[in-house]
Amino acid sequence: MKNNFYGKSFLTLLDFSKEEISDLLHVSAKLKAKKKANVECRPLEGKNVVLLFEKDSTRTRCAFQVGANDLGMNVTYLGPTGSQMGKKESIKDTARVLGRMFDGIEYRGYKQETVDILGQFSGVPVWNGLTDMYHPTQILADFMTIIEKFGHLEGINFSYFGDARNNMGNSLMIGCAKMGMHFTACAPKDLWPNKELIEKCQVLAKESGGTIRFTEDVTEGSKDQDVIYTDVWVSMGEPDEVWIERIEQLMPYQVNKTLMSNASENAIFMHCLPAFHNTETKIGKELFKKFGVDALEVTEEVFESVQSVVFDEAENRLHTIKAVMYLTLREPK
Repeated sequence: MKNNFYGKSFLTLLDFSKEEISDLLHVSAKLKAKKKANVECRPLEGKNVVLLFEKDSTRTRCAFQVGANDLGMNVTYLGPTGSQMGKKESIKDTARVLGRMFDGIEYRGYKQETVDILGQFSGVPVWNGLTDMYHPTQILADFMTIIEKFGHLEGINFSYFGDARNNMGNSLMIGCAKMGMHFTACAPKDLWPNKELIEKCQVLAKESGGTIRFTEDVTEGSKDQDVIYTDVWVSMGEPDEVWIERIEQLMPYQVNKTLMSNASENAIFMHCLPAFHNTETKIGKELFKKFGVDALEVTEEVFESVQSVVFDEAENRLHTIKAVMYLTLREPK
């Protein structure tokens, strides 16, 4: 495989072709197989990367850190209070400083504009670990998991339930459109992605043989689907009024046993995590105390069922992120 990724940033799936995404997934599978077989693979020995986090995370941080270490790199972590970016120093200046010291930069935070500026001015590959607009590394892990379960992506019937205008709704729609999948967003109409992005994805889907559709009908949205996907309904830190409104609005879109039984016989359940599926967390307990609900976007019954592949997805964050770093930092021979 020819490396077309060297020196490039990974900011959104819109920047990559169907063939390039397939190549990323192919390399991910090879790296996973080597790790499972305990075959050392350290082609980036001595390189240095920085993880720039404005938003805390479990999976993203661990996947980048373990992946970089596996590939032989040194890692510096800068948390929400670990740098002066945007406070005493502009994003543009931060990019130029970090680009002089590191071979690659990971960013996880809020504005897509921030990661775009880092990519424009750092002079090194920048990887989007999450913004309010996109979450491209998560989609690679999701697609790797689907391939492991079904053997292919083309023709897969994929339904996303909940807030379809968030970073996951946007990125899953883009990914499905690129890869020839049949994407359905099942959500209240005011929570659909913006019109411009929908139109762009409809063009991509037409080129790949996929389809894009939207519905507010849960029965229609889940009927005979291969993949049922959901995500959290409300960002942490939002006031109670937002939680109340969103719970009332989205409870009909909760992924439960009835919804799953309407999907295809071999359907799988997916979630990027963390999920509010019981009261075993501090926030889960608070939600039950305040609103009387013991689960939000997915029930415990579905989350813990044999159809659930959420921890396969979580593991595959590591292998797909390793592939992104490997391909963007490995010099062509």
